[in-house]
Amino acid sequence: MLLTITTTATGTTVASDLGYLLHKHPDRVQSFELPVGTAHVFYPESDERRCTAALLLEVDPVGIVRGKRFGGDGFALAQYVNDRPYAASSMLAVALGKVWGTALKGRCPARPDLEGAALPLTVAVPALPCSGGVDLVRRLFAPLGWQVRADAVALDPEVPRWGDSRYADVTLTGTMPLADALSHLYVLLPVLDGAKHYWVSTDEVDKLVRNAGAWLGSHPERDLVTRRYLKHQREFVAEATERLDALDDVAAESLQPEPTTGGDGDDVEPATPLVRLRSAAVLAALRDTASHRVVDLGCGEGALLRELLADPAFTEVVGVDVAPGALERAERRLALERMPDSVRARLTLRQSSATYRDRALEGFDAVVLMEVVEHLDPDRLPALERSVFGHARPAAVVVTTPNAEFNVRYERLAAGAMRHPDHRFEWTRAEFGRWAWAVAETHGYAVELRPVGEVDPEVGSPTQLALFRRVDLPPDSAADADLTSEGGAA
Repeated sequence: MLLTITTTATGTTVASDLGYLLHKHPDRVQSFELPVGTAHVFYPESDERRCTAALLLEVDPVGIVRGKRFGGDGFALAQYVNDRPYAASSMLAVALGKVWGTALKGRCPARPDLEGAALPLTVAVPALPCSGGVDLVRRLFAPLGWQVRADAVALDPEVPRWGDSRYADVTLTGTMPLADALSHLYVLLPVLDGAKHYWVSTDEVDKLVRNAGAWLGSHPERDLVTRRYLKHQREFVAEATERLDALDDVAAESLQPEPTTGGDGDDVEPATPLVRLRSAAVLAALRDTASHRVVDLGCGEGALLRELLADPAFTEVVGVDVAPGALERAERRLALERMPDSVRARLTLRQSSATYRDRALEGFDAVVLMEVVEHLDPDRLPALERSVFGHARPAAVVVTTPNAEFNVRYERLAAGAMRHPDHRFEWTRAEFGRWAWAVAETHGYAVELRPVGEVDPEVGSPTQLALFRRVDLPPDSAADADLTSEGGAA
């Protein structure tokens, strides 16, 4: 298997700086023993104007079959006669991660000025399996900023009627940081092959999110990439999708401009991240309603749960999510095994859905839906309204959602685009208000709309909040009302 990366000199770098980024000296040939064979790194050319680094992986197919690590039937002929020694696959991606791991992370301690520098790059993979044809190569790499040339390799040049093989000679050309290019290759090479040579576990979900989280969420082929990378394992695909969706706040923050400098040359104090402003606004609303027993519906990885547990006033906290993987990550993030018993006793994690009735969620002081509603298809909103406002009927409900009008202030967000690819809609202030007032009138709540974040005089705040309070409860005893009986549900 062969992969080459070529760069040329720019106004700020010389081509041979590629050696610093890859942490491999251009004057040396280096070899690395891997479970699948031996990887060699060498430079066919290297000077100030042009530099090419090559990764050659010599695969030992017999050793793979005989080794316990990869399993399989050692007597099956197909295990010995195959394309593994020649065609790029997940094995080449593994070699890339092992040999160029520091470069994949974007680190260059010897030359920190090169970290994140956009370079003119040409990547060549002369034998790439394409389960889906050469068009799939373009669909996967073109949205990431690559110019793609993918030529199908004939099954036999001497017998044209046999047609094309499943392999392509691929050349990618683009200008971007080397770490970005390596992350594209690391994830998409196995996807194009359509198969992995090792068992997929939750560790592979971590690798996918870590290496592709910055670009996969908005990729038009996200679902295909996720399914193939995780070998169509439904549980892992669902977990990866949930984690990519959980990057919503990070993605939105990255759209904002960098802090400017003041007139005296000093840096302006950086703005508080929107995710923190949102959590603070939700906590303020809960304290305004004197809520003590709170359900975080759609809790994700537990960011708000941590804030709730930090305040002893919240005597019972329930984190609910539809994805079991999200709840597992919440456990790790909250470090339940190290949590004091008095704090742990206040927390319950529960798998459930915002759109189905769950009697275990009835009778609480408050339910929080923080950045949840926009991830539902509009035709599922009535089900959410019935389950939360009609059946659970807490004393208070707190809902936050993006303000679509504010999107024009994100300079790097395309006109008409939403903040996250998983958003099914984003409401304007008027649309959110109409929805909130209709829900309140239907289910017996009063509603107050609040801005979250700095208010722009033209387009409002980046996030909007609705605080619903049940009108059939005494104002000074709502939080202590006993709603656990059947009479509490509409």
